[in-house]
Order: sequence, then structure tokens, then C-alpha cells
Amino acid sequence: MPNTLQIDQDDPARQVALANNIRPSILGLDKAELTAIAENMGEKAYRGAQIFQWVYNRGVQSFEDMSDLPNDFRDRLTDTYTISRPESVQEQISEDGTRKWLFGYRDRQKAETVFIPEDERGTLCISSQVGCTLTCRFCHTGTQRLVRNLTAGEIIGQVMAARDSLGEWPTPTDGTRALTNIVLMGMGEPLYNFDEVAKAMRIVMAGDGIAVSRRKITLSTSGVVPEIKRCGEELRVNLAISLHAANDETRNMLMPINKKYPLKDLMEACRNYPGVSSARRITLEYVMLKGINDSEQDARDLVKLVKDVHCKFNLIPFNSWPGTPYECSSTKTIGRFQDILARASITCPIRTPRGRDILAACGQLKTNSEKLSVRERKAQAEKAWAEKEAEL
Repeated sequence: MPNTLQIDQDDPARQVALANNIRPSILGLDKAELTAIAENMGEKAYRGAQIFQWVYNRGVQSFEDMSDLPNDFRDRLTDTYTISRPESVQEQISEDGTRKWLFGYRDRQKAETVFIPEDERGTLCISSQVGCTLTCRFCHTGTQRLVRNLTAGEIIGQVMAARDSLGEWPTPTDGTRALTNIVLMGMGEPLYNFDEVAKAMRIVMAGDGIAVSRRKITLSTSGVVPEIKRCGEELRVNLAISLHAANDETRNMLMPINKKYPLKDLMEACRNYPGVSSARRITLEYVMLKGINDSEQDARDLVKLVKDVHCKFNLIPFNSWPGTPYECSSTKTIGRFQDILARASITCPIRTPRGRDILAACGQLKTNSEKLSVRERKAQAEKAWAEKEAEL
């Protein structure tokens, strides 16, 4: 039977879960794994597909609500598993309607998720890591070192919890859903946690699950070149590249990952991204930083850089955060920059900042989670055991 906690047996974090008598959640398990659970409990294989639909299409949070399952099977599932979402530690709503959730996980680590409502669509920006592997200079998340990867269950749990809050169960089939698009642009580098991201997105895309089309899903990467092709082959979702510079010197300074995967290699990976075409272009994200990457020469260099790449630009006014040394380019500068790209027949809208007042805009996400040492995790486990024994 799958270890749904996805934690090593000797890991103190698992001991915390055991000490608190926490049943594993089935969130993040795919149809094959749910089928294996049913069969291991002596049930027919098709029961796994029924559970899958109840959880991911109808959004139930109790096995008792799965009315077409036998009563005794529901009881056994209840005794063994949960369908728990991440805990909503905090929910904030911006003056422009943007929502931000701070979600807490079983080991007390936290990640942020943002929902951006618009007239024609609603976009959920989800995280793939607690903290970030990278140290991009202009990004608030980049100032928080990586704590850990999120599991498939924790990734899809963000989607489930957001839909709980939006009151969007069962999955609408009449085109009225509020949450229409998903972007992996929150905390973390998704291609450094690709297996868990891919598993979660396959569940999201399943027709009898959450049923979000792959064309409504965008994965954003800082440029992990070896994994880009794999993403296109296995997931076939839209690709966005955090570009932010027209030359290696500037990008090395802003995004140290460029020293490992320079622009030449990154552009080649974009040209060869599976499924890319003039009708399905890669999005190049470009944050506008005053005096850093916003000159007219930078714009002309970008035109040369993306030659023969099926792409469009998203020009992003820099969103400030506490302690940042950067400033946003002026409206006039951004306009001139856009004009140069447009004259080269490159689509280049300027993104309207959303959720700035609650630090929910692009590049503003960060939590207070810190990576624990082995000693700290052991102490946490011992404290949990002591609290449990005191209750007894």
C-alpha cells in the first residue's frame, strides 16, 4: 500500500505524524493507487475509480459522503485514511479582489497560493516548494532558502482548498466555473520537483477529476534546461520562462541559475519545446527593473535573442517587497520598451499588477518557514510524543 505521507520511515517528521495519530491523506493518490487500496481491502478494482471521482470531481471531504460505496468499506476507509486539505492559516483578500491563502502542512511548514479573478477567467497560482531552490535577486521568495519540496498531495491540495473556498464543487460542466486556469508560478522552481508536480497535474487534468485542460495550465521555470523537454513530452502544458534579461551578464547577476544554463542553451530548449508553434507560443516573463534591464538597447537585444522562437512576452512592472534594492521602471520607460518589441511583431502585453497590497503579486510570495536541522526535527518529534503521553 502506498506511503501517502511520502516521508522516510526514520524521518522525525513522520514520528510527529505518528505521535499525533495522524492518518495519511489520500489527496495526491492517482486512480491506480486508489484502485490498489480498494483491492487490498478486498474490494473490486472499480471502487478505486469511484473514490477518485468522489474526491477530485465532487470534492467530498468525508468517506461517509461516498454514497455508492458499501457502508463497511466506507467505515474501513475512514478508520485508515483522511481526505484532508492543507490548513488555511490565513486568507487575505486584496482591494482588487485577489485572494491569497497561507496554507500550513502537517510538519508545520507553510506555502502561499493566490487566486486572481478576471472577467473572462480565474487563475490560481500555486506553489511547488516551501521556499525556493533558487536565489533570484528581484524575487521575495528567492530570499527564503529552500525548506523542502511539496508532495503531489500538497500541491493538488492547494487547488482543492481554493475550490472549497470558492464553493466550486462538484466540478462545473456548464462553463460557469470560477477557477479556469492554473499557473505554477508560486513559491519554488517546479522543474526541480517535477515528479510530484507532474503527478498532481495529471490528476488536475483528468476528465473525471478536476478536469482543467492542459491548455489552461502553465508551468513557469527559471530555466532548468534539462527538464524543459521532459515537461513538454510528459505533460504538454503551456511553458513560461522567467527570462528578465537580454544578455548573460545581466541574467547571471539577477538569476544565478543562468551560470549553469546560459541564454543560448535556454533559447535552444525553447525552440525545441514539444508542441510549440506560432499558435501555441512560449511566454517569456520579463520583470521591468529600473536601470537594470529596461533600456532601449535591452529591448533591441531581446528581439535578436528570441529570433525563430515561437514566443510572446509578458512585461511585468516590478512589485516591491520589504528590503528590496530594486525599483520599478517608469511607465514611460516600459511603454518605450514595449514599442520596440511590438515593432518587431512580438506580442508583449504589460501585466496589470494584482494583489500588491497583500503581497500577492508576482515575485512577492514568502513565508516564515525555515528548514529544520535533524536535531530540531528530533526535538519536535519528542515534544509531540510528550504531549500525546500527557493527554493519556
